[in-house]
Amino acid sequence: MRETPMTTIAPLLTSVAIAFWVLAIAIISVQNATPISLKFLTFESISIPVGLLLAFCICLGIMGMALLLPLWSLTSSRQTSSDDDPDFFVEE
Repeated sequence: MRETPMTTIAPLLTSVAIAFWVLAIAIISVQNATPISLKFLTFESISIPVGLLLAFCICLGIMGMALLLPLWSLTSSRQTSSDDDPDFFVEE
């Protein structure tokens, strides 16, 4: 199987983006060592540094998206397989 430039560039761009965000989190964590506590209605969390809170939120977001992506692909594959419309992009 021959690799196209997009199949080799996509993982590289993904790695660069993740490395950039890890570096940004590290810099923010070092600069913002002041502890804060989150308040929601009557609940209050323990005091933790802003950078650590940011890192936790980003990790939860990445894990959430990793869990939701297969579900979205399942629903999109069901919709495309149940379409009765003719194909507009027909190879000649």
